[in-house]
Amino acid sequence: MRGISTDIAVVGGGVIGLAIALRLRADGREVVVIEPNEPGSGASYGNAGTVANYAVIPVGTPSVLRNFLSLLLDSSSPLAVRTSALPTLFPWLARFAYESLPHRYRQNASRIAELVSDAASAWTEFASEIGASSFLSAKGCLYLYETRKAFQAAGADIELRRNHGVSQQLLSAGDVAKLEPRLTGFEGGLFFPEAINLSDPGEVMRLLASGVKRAGAEFVQASVKSIVRERSGLHIAASPYDVRARTVVIAAGAHSRQLAASLGDEVQLDTERGYHIEYDMTALPVERPVCPTAHGFYFCPMRGRLRVAGLVELGGLTAPANSQLTEALARNARRVFPELGAPSRSWLGFRPSMPNSVPVIRPSKAGRDVILAFGHGHIGLTLAPRTARLVSAMLAT
Repeated sequence: MRGISTDIAVVGGGVIGLAIALRLRADGREVVVIEPNEPGSGASYGNAGTVANYAVIPVGTPSVLRNFLSLLLDSSSPLAVRTSALPTLFPWLARFAYESLPHRYRQNASRIAELVSDAASAWTEFASEIGASSFLSAKGCLYLYETRKAFQAAGADIELRRNHGVSQQLLSAGDVAKLEPRLTGFEGGLFFPEAINLSDPGEVMRLLASGVKRAGAEFVQASVKSIVRERSGLHIAASPYDVRARTVVIAAGAHSRQLAASLGDEVQLDTERGYHIEYDMTALPVERPVCPTAHGFYFCPMRGRLRVAGLVELGGLTAPANSQLTEALARNARRVFPELGAPSRSWLGFRPSMPNSVPVIRPSKAGRDVILAFGHGHIGLTLAPRTARLVSAMLAT
């Protein structure tokens, strides 16, 4: 066993853990990052690449609650569940249903809105710090509606965003065509002009990891088996390493629940299995992220390829990929662009999901020597710089 001693151990090397480590090094703190995989891989790489300051609507809404059973039982719906996982998922699903009630939905949206309010400016500064500014595109994000009825049904969400100061513009079919000439057959759209797109999330993660290393953080490639409080501090078993730290930040994404529970924090975290497919191409059909809302996915223009990302499957960390969902992504993508052939590749990753869509960013209930920073769901990329600032402030007091 190799012994390591440090001031702060950050458990998790995804975008949240890396952003926290970079911020803490800027604060002059000694930092070790513990991550079993390539830093910045997983959901930090496989997302839609959108810094979504407009994403104030939680996954659980009154509309989702009304269609709850049909969504869960449809294997290719935007919110599906693996039947074999239902017994273990039941507590999470029950809480999710409660959080989808109108009063909870509004409260959760308010909490999310406060967190994402400065996401665009925070990421602009953050990208400059890690040398990733050239990967940022400020062309906004576009939601599409196939029918006037669907547009009208989105009215409550539009009003909620407006109440939280989200910049959004209602577009006619003609307006949509001016922004994206290849998009036809839609009644109208909703444009978020302040959204930022990352043209290559994987490359941005590599730059971020390199920045953390240059800043002087040490990386340990290992899986954390346990974290134990001792009189002298925290003991982290991460074979073949034996790490001792004064403070631990748990930012292990979908793997955070058991680690938090071992230290006295029972958190209703579960796993959203997120999918994407990609088409290698030089001439991209869209200039910005585009979401055909009826099918719950995004067209994401990236360097040398079109990524089609979306759909949610609840079902844990161990089950194999669900080919029905990647086929649904390809089928829905061809509804809009019939010329698309077979995808060049597909991907499955794991999002850490809370029933209320609000991430856990707070000290442990058992003591401020442990900070919890996980559960970001669909807005982990968006909230990485903000989460890092919040953790830094907690550790400064």
